[in-house]
Amino acid sequence: MTSPASSGNSNLATATALPLSDKVQEALAIAKRGVDELLIESEFAQKLARSEQSGVPLRIKLGADPTAPDLHLGHTVVLNKLRQLQDLGHKVIFLIGDFTSMIGDPSGRNATRPPLSREQIEENAQTYFRQVALILDAERTEMRYNSEWCDPLGARGMIQLASRYTVARMMERDDFTKRYKSGTPIAIHEFLYPLMQGYDSVALKADLELGGTDQKFNLLVGRELQKDYGQEPQCILTMPLLEGLDGVDKMSKSKNNYIGITEAPNTMFGKLMSISDTMMWRYYDLLSFRSIEDIAAVKAATEGGANPRDAKVALAKEIVTRFHSAQAADDALADFVNRSKGGIPDDVPEVAVSGAPLGVAQLLKAAGLCASTSEAMRMIDQGGVRIDGGVVSDKGLQVEAGTFVMQVGKRKFARVTFSRSGDPA
Repeated sequence: MTSPASSGNSNLATATALPLSDKVQEALAIAKRGVDELLIESEFAQKLARSEQSGVPLRIKLGADPTAPDLHLGHTVVLNKLRQLQDLGHKVIFLIGDFTSMIGDPSGRNATRPPLSREQIEENAQTYFRQVALILDAERTEMRYNSEWCDPLGARGMIQLASRYTVARMMERDDFTKRYKSGTPIAIHEFLYPLMQGYDSVALKADLELGGTDQKFNLLVGRELQKDYGQEPQCILTMPLLEGLDGVDKMSKSKNNYIGITEAPNTMFGKLMSISDTMMWRYYDLLSFRSIEDIAAVKAATEGGANPRDAKVALAKEIVTRFHSAQAADDALADFVNRSKGGIPDDVPEVAVSGAPLGVAQLLKAAGLCASTSEAMRMIDQGGVRIDGGVVSDKGLQVEAGTFVMQVGKRKFARVTFSRSGDPA
């Protein structure tokens, strides 16, 4: 089988350990900040030392399947680490898994994941590029698609690649083991996913691969395949998974507990202010660019009696500034204060609805403020519905035609133009 690994000499580790300069130790400390694991640290330290000595930057890889078009703050945990390593002068490779997306990543799942179409992959990948550029230096980032080397493998090459890994090794994965024991089907093609992700590291001759903690097995497959192809094995760096706004599940669009990096400043600020005082420190650790010493000082001041709201405001302003601007962060703070006093925000969406008169729960659903009338009823019971600032307590209220601001909870607003059927909206 012809492979990207077959050209060039194997870059095997030397027997003699290189001394670690102050610069290398500083780089190692930056790499380790906030990580879950760095495997194997001593090997990575030697890679850094060799890079400093030779002047050749390390090749650092992060793969992403474009399964959804929008990135949220949970994704930025590992992207921020990639940017730190990029700023240390190393070669960052952002890999779009267009080939592996058509397999479907089974990591952390208890059911087979449906593959994406070619059209979905292309559309999502373009959106990824634009959003990743908000974090990485696009001019210094090598963007690649793994179809470059996966497509040419063909059936013969795929079979030869599959011969390099055993079913027993694959079944060491927790999710595969759990599904097997519970009788949940595992399709043969799912075994190909970690195998192909590992082959990406061979193709790119990666020195370090980053991923979330749920990707550890896949990253280790890459390390083992590199050894099998005569390459120096990559080190792996796993970052913690960021919990979402609920403080329980990992941040996810499907769980609606996310903060999108392209969301409006006011929305982003408000969501950050909604996290608990305890979860705030987790967000500081994984998202803030402030020094460890600065964060420790803020936490000590809070524990000493300072209002935790001030610390949360500082974090929210930092994040909004990063993805928008300092002015946008200041305006978002002003908007948040206005909302907290019962005011109406500046960016209220306009909604036209016909059919007056209508029950308030039906109107909330029609205006897109509640997913269902039953949800609207619950929000009314909880005192979470307002019309022009007044709390709605009557679930049987019939709303007449007119224009007014409707509010659900703390952050959902709409300026509703409500007309009778047949009247112009």
